[in-house]
Amino acid sequence: MSATSPTTDSAAPLSTETDADAGAVLAALEDADCRTILEATADEALTATELATRCEIPSSTVYRKLELLTDAGLLEERIRIQMGGKHASEYCRRFEEITISVSDSDGVSIDAPARESGALSD
Repeated sequence: MSATSPTTDSAAPLSTETDADAGAVLAALEDADCRTILEATADEALTATELATRCEIPSSTVYRKLELLTDAGLLEERIRIQMGGKHASEYCRRFEEITISVSDSDGVSIDAPARESGALSD
């Protein structure tokens, strides 16, 4: 049996007005491996090992991409608590959809409302 414990505030929406750097978000979304990881974490939180297997991406690459995605605010890192005592980090997507806007006055802006509570199976 396992439980999860969030390590970041998943209720906060992702936006360039709060914590997202538009360049970091766009760089992550441009990367094919990052997009694959975002697709895999849409419905459930997964560990780096699970992502490497499911996405067929080498573990060393998965860890680099997870850092990129969490730094950009696109993934939330949580702790999966195991009854046996060995805990693991797991990652879930923080958003349902992303809207990217470009305007003369504001430049690039990103809006990604946070998932509703219970959107992922824990």
